[in-house]
Amino acid sequence: MENVPVLIVGGGYAGLASALFLAHQGVRCVLVDRHPGTSVLGRARGINPRTTEIYRPLGLDQQVKEAGRPFDGEAGVARCATLSDEWQWVLGEDFPRALPELSAGEFGLADQSTMEPILAQAARDRGAELWFDTQCVEVEPDAGGVTVVTEHRRTGERRAVRAAYVIAADGYRGTIAKRLGIERMGHRVLRNYLTFLFKADLSGIITKRALFWIIGNPGAAASGAFASHALPGHWGISLNYDPATESPADFTDERCVATAKRLIGRDVPVELVSKAAWEEAVGVAARYRDGRIFLVGDSAHVWPAAGALGANSAVQDAHNLAWKLAAVLAGRASDALLGTYEAERRPVALELADLTVRSQDARFGADPGDDPMDPILCILGQRYRSTAMVGATHETVFGDSVHQHARPGTRAPHLWLARDGRRIGVHDLFHDSFVLLTDLTAEALAEAARNIDGLRVHRIGTELLDVEDVWQVRYGGGAVLVRPDGYVAWRGDSAAALMDALHRIQH
Repeated sequence: MENVPVLIVGGGYAGLASALFLAHQGVRCVLVDRHPGTSVLGRARGINPRTTEIYRPLGLDQQVKEAGRPFDGEAGVARCATLSDEWQWVLGEDFPRALPELSAGEFGLADQSTMEPILAQAARDRGAELWFDTQCVEVEPDAGGVTVVTEHRRTGERRAVRAAYVIAADGYRGTIAKRLGIERMGHRVLRNYLTFLFKADLSGIITKRALFWIIGNPGAAASGAFASHALPGHWGISLNYDPATESPADFTDERCVATAKRLIGRDVPVELVSKAAWEEAVGVAARYRDGRIFLVGDSAHVWPAAGALGANSAVQDAHNLAWKLAAVLAGRASDALLGTYEAERRPVALELADLTVRSQDARFGADPGDDPMDPILCILGQRYRSTAMVGATHETVFGDSVHQHARPGTRAPHLWLARDGRRIGVHDLFHDSFVLLTDLTAEALAEAARNIDGLRVHRIGTELLDVEDVWQVRYGGGAVLVRPDGYVAWRGDSAAALMDALHRIQH
């Protein structure tokens, strides 16, 4: 039997991000996925600034930017009866890609087909093992760990793996949560879709590219969506269908080709590439943990695509959990720290599930102006309450705006800094350890903190220059403790209080 600290089931966004972040923390992990490789479908497009912040200190931001190059000319969301008819803009074309006053991260337009290979290679480069074409057939947890039996889909070879922890990233249709008896609260299917990818020359029709087009009659419920793909000349269509009267089998290749021509509005040559059925659903797992097994991504929560918050939330789930698992496995923290994963991420999911349903209904309905979602607040304004921070006072996940003040339980406010003549964002400092940010007023605390294991100290005003002179306004001076995931954990002015805070957070 092979032994591994963490085994990950599922090789989509959530699983690959988990493997990457764990390996970056120095944790050996194995990922198994039943597919032969990463996805070729152009789904889950959109990398938001918070996710880009997470990728930046790992050196992946330029790769992510390049992966989105095929979509650089795209902006806004349009609604139309066919692509050849008049377009009604649902989401404005002037939505900014960069928010330099709030984040060093930018919006990117890479999709699943281009992002998953980047995450997979980055995880491998850091030592993660990825076993594709391998399905998980048995999961047996006990007090000391989890025994997992895997089977290679082509050879039938079975392997037994003993893991200290298992991350269930097996998606919306995954079976691990069901085996554990974890219900998905508020679950309901909103729409059923058949998505197909095809090749066609639409250069004479699409002269201005949207992020995607909602296909249907303006002012009425739409039937699906149309979008570009990272591969030149490739396009995707998602068709809404009623499972009471149809099934995916009814969407023959011939029907898909004919439908593509109808929605394009012209009889152009169309070559079908692939197709897949899926459900647009909403629901949040009743719990994110069962002993040594954790749910991440779509296995923990699903909701509509409004705001592109699904894949981004999966990455952020993985980021939240990875540093906590690393701390426990290294002996720096107790099991209590792992309980804060659910306490922090599940309330966020509950809020986003409600918001995305209402937003999607507005976008596909008669009045897109009824959209209740504030995308910037949803992305950068998520707040946590748990024992993994000291002094959090807020009561809700979201406030009324993104407040740029360093308070426990909130994302650390953005700063532009200069280090060794290079401009960086403050979140570039947060990735593999706790960070104590100090200034010249906290010299004694900074010196004492340098002897604390698992803590890095950075001084604003000496080694790091505050480019826009906002440190005092946003952080209040003194000393602020930031977690590896970029969230404020504590603020204070004494070494004793800092030591006490670190102990309380990790134990």
